[in-house]
Amino acid sequence: MSTSTPAAMSTSTPTAVRTAVVPARAAWSSVIRAGQTLTITDLHGNQAVDFLVYDAHDTSVRYSAPDTIQAQGTIFLTTGSALMSNEHSPLMTVVDDEVGRHDTLGGACSKESNTLRYGHHTWSQHACVDNFLAEGARYGLGKRDLVSNINWYMNVPVEKDGTLGIVDGISAPGLKLTLRAERDVLVLVSNCPQINNPCNGFEPTAVQMTIQAAAPGDAA
Repeated sequence: MSTSTPAAMSTSTPTAVRTAVVPARAAWSSVIRAGQTLTITDLHGNQAVDFLVYDAHDTSVRYSAPDTIQAQGTIFLTTGSALMSNEHSPLMTVVDDEVGRHDTLGGACSKESNTLRYGHHTWSQHACVDNFLAEGARYGLGKRDLVSNINWYMNVPVEKDGTLGIVDGISAPGLKLTLRAERDVLVLVSNCPQINNPCNGFEPTAVQMTIQAAAPGDAA
């Protein structure tokens, strides 16, 4: 397992390593090296991006929602938020955010949850859990490796009685967020296919992933 310390921020312009447009409803994954950044761009607005992250060298070390919430002191993520592992160590840090609030509680849609919430006629609809399982299998990950995920751009307010809502997003076309890898990490993404609630404006759309190298002078 990597024991690298968080990379220092730099004003130099990093170099693009890889850019990919993830189609509506599709999955995506990549290893992000320590010090590199991943920028997620909401190309058309109001599109939820389900996200999991693991230590690339030891996938038993993975994103932990409870550790992350405890470390930040809030259920929402934005600039400065550290994505903590189940060992309470940082995996990635949000270094820039043009939206201002992202969800840690809503979880990933599945055939089972769709059926429970929206009716048995939704059983055949593709879901984020399907994307995570298919993409994770490329790295030897299975159902037991799926944990509570982050939902970038998803608007999940918490009411005074503790109930969660899934409402229209607060993003807009072209808005983006950037994460810095604090060690070598494996990222899994499901570009959410949900069409039964407003998290994608009832019409899933494409997003863009851009990996950039650490800028000159950054220390990983």
